[in-house]
Amino acid sequence: AMAQAALGAAGLHFDELNKLRVLEPEVAAQTAQLREECRAFVDKTAEFQKIVGSLIEVVDQLAKAAESEKMKAIGARNLLKSIAKQREAQEQQLQALIAEKKMQLERYRVEYETLCKIEADQNEFIDQFIFQK
Repeated sequence: AMAQAALGAAGLHFDELNKLRVLEPEVAAQTAQLREECRAFVDKTAEFQKIVGSLIEVVDQLAKAAESEKMKAIGARNLLKSIAKQREAQEQQLQALIAEKKMQLERYRVEYETLCKIEADQNEFIDQFIFQK
């Protein structure tokens, strides 16, 4: 016991296997426990980094998918706008055609009325010519 005290004063200790150690057994045990806790902490940190990495990947994929859908939506909207403009232009062409045909119809109506009047005048002339004989 006295030898142990003398060794202890010199900073040397025996462990449970009676091996000579520089650290006190209690300090050595705490150090080992701390090492294990640190190792577990490092493992958990690495696992957390993996999880965060895969989460970032998923978020990136979702962002890309959202961007792709947004571009599709913009394309569809632009297509609809151009179709609407085409329809508008078609409608204007048809309105112009209708106006043109209406004018043509009016010309034909006037021409028909004129021809009817000429026919009536000629029939009247023929009737008078026949009665004179």
